Amino acid sequence: MTGRSAKEGPEKAGPNADTAPAEEEALAAAEKKAADNLDMAMRIQADFDNYRKRTQKENEEFRRYASESVISDMLDILDDLERALSHADKDSDLAAGVNAIYNNLMKLLGSKGLAEIPADGKFDPNVHEAFCVEPGDDDGIITAVFQKGYRIGDRVLRYAKVKVTKREKEGEQKCQGS
Repeated sequence: MTGRSAKEGPEKAGPNADTAPAEEEALAAAEKKAADNLDMAMRIQADFDNYRKRTQKENEEFRRYASESVISDMLDILDDLERALSHADKDSDLAAGVNAIYNNLMKLLGSKGLAEIPADGKFDPNVHEAFCVEPGDDDGIITAVFQKGYRIGDRVLRYAKVKVTKREKEGEQKCQGS
């Protein structure tokens, strides 16, 4: 038996010894491949989430800017209604009708985020356009509004065109008609 067990021992140890490292290598390769696949799946999921968020943001911006374009085009109509109201007999039915249309339009545009830019007080180059200047005691005081300015949120649709004061210096051009 000793001869037999010595003979069986090396034969059994040989194949087990050869298969154990091969199995361990195969297992390690499979684990690495599984980890790589999991990493790739997580990256694809993150890329998809980023794509979804980006397209959602782009769609929101598109809707916002599309409405801004329409609203911007309607500002001329607002100006026309204001001019009609300034020249109409205040007690006439026509003026009342035009005023009702103007108020309804302003309410509608206000619900879409349109707001008038204040044009009283100090000149702000971020929201006002100095159409002309006139002499004054202080720089940058708005004295007249030629065209109202409007914004939606923090975005300026149209700058307010204004007349501002400026301390007079020699050779400075003044507003026409002043």
